[in-house]
Amino acid sequence: MFPLIAAVAAGSGGAPADSHPRAAESGAPQKETAESKAPQSRVIESIIPWLAFNSSCSSSVKVQNLGSREVAAEVEAHKGGGALTPLAGKSGIDVRLAPGERGEYKLQLSEETTGAWVRVREHVPSPQLTAVLAVSGGTECVAGNELQTTVRDIAWPARNPWYSGDVKDGDDGILAMINTSESPALVRACYSFGVLYSVPDARRPAADLTPVCSDVVQEMVPPFGTRQFPVLRGGNSHFLLTTRGEAIVLQMLRPTGTSVKVYKVDATIKFGEEVQ
Repeated sequence: MFPLIAAVAAGSGGAPADSHPRAAESGAPQKETAESKAPQSRVIESIIPWLAFNSSCSSSVKVQNLGSREVAAEVEAHKGGGALTPLAGKSGIDVRLAPGERGEYKLQLSEETTGAWVRVREHVPSPQLTAVLAVSGGTECVAGNELQTTVRDIAWPARNPWYSGDVKDGDDGILAMINTSESPALVRACYSFGVLYSVPDARRPAADLTPVCSDVVQEMVPPFGTRQFPVLRGGNSHFLLTTRGEAIVLQMLRPTGTSVKVYKVDATIKFGEEVQ
């Protein structure tokens, strides 16, 4: 919130303010104040990642207006490759919710995927107001006679996030990324056996240790695209993943252990990110 500053300028020898009650309407240019420069609206973004679809599963996102005013928002669904996908029963992405109103929107997907995702943009019309839209999402799967639900929490993009960790035999983790920006992003995965090297020089006599990669995967990820990398490949004992992009979601996924192909997020994994 910006402080509001009231300023009164008095000209030398000018007429008293009350002698020209309509002076402000004379067409003379008025000075901008801190209040006039303050942003009148802002957008709050929420990312719902890793939504699945197949013959047994469907995914949806839920929103609820917790405030006492009407809320305007966009619910923007993407396929794993980055393309937009429709919401069932809607002709667009715009949503308006009255106070207390809920909405649930099912992704209209036609191809099997575990990498669909949704961006929800809430418009907050004034700097004095706070965000009031509760957002959640998930995937429902029918396995036999049971309905299984995998809930997806909101994820927040970071600039150039990275991950480095040891890998054990049988590790089923999948490191997954979403490029949520309108520009391409670069990702590099390094599979190693724990061998490290450094190249010191005059400026850095104690250079950082860098793993020797036995296998490298480097890709350019298109705008709004996703990628998934298994942490175990060819018996490696260490895995390093680095990214270059303005707004990237990075999460560790693990199979849910059910008969359908759905992953859960491993919330115990911590990622590094670039310090601003």
